Amino acid sequence: MSDFNNTNNDQGHELDWDDVITKDSSEFTLLQPGKYPFEVKSYTRMQYNGSQKQGGLPPCKACELEIIVRDPSNGDEVLIKHRLYLHSRTEGLISQFFVSIGLKKHGEPLKMEWNKVPGATGICNVFIESWKTQDGEERKSNKIKSFCDPAKGTIASTAPSAPSSNGSFGGFGTWN
Repeated sequence: MSDFNNTNNDQGHELDWDDVITKDSSEFTLLQPGKYPFEVKSYTRMQYNGSQKQGGLPPCKACELEIIVRDPSNGDEVLIKHRLYLHSRTEGLISQFFVSIGLKKHGEPLKMEWNKVPGATGICNVFIESWKTQDGEERKSNKIKSFCDPAKGTIASTAPSAPSSNGSFGGFGTWN
């Protein structure tokens, strides 16, 4: 049986009160909506408690993906967290993800092999989600709307670049 540990090898560590710190804070980057090459940094297995809303999902297993895309304006990595809910009602969305990273073919069943997910690459469609905090402050974040089928995927003009002559996307592997 699988464990529910994070697959990211660098989980960090606790700091002591008088440790020396070296990392600067990073600014949050809001991407332009569009299609971007991505790489899966890691995933975390979790349990979703379900939704009380009518039509909401019942409790089920979930996977939180850490997806890295590059900001086309400066090449910086931008982290987007995306959840896949392991439920029969969301099976099409799970399939879309596995097709995008090349582990599933249309019309064929797939045993989900999560150990192959970290480091996998594909193209995702990013949008901006807006919401208000309890204090009424408006916030925005990058979200993934969908994952693109490699057979049909194209890069929007807002994404970093078209593939180079060798099919590489700026350090994210190849896109065929």
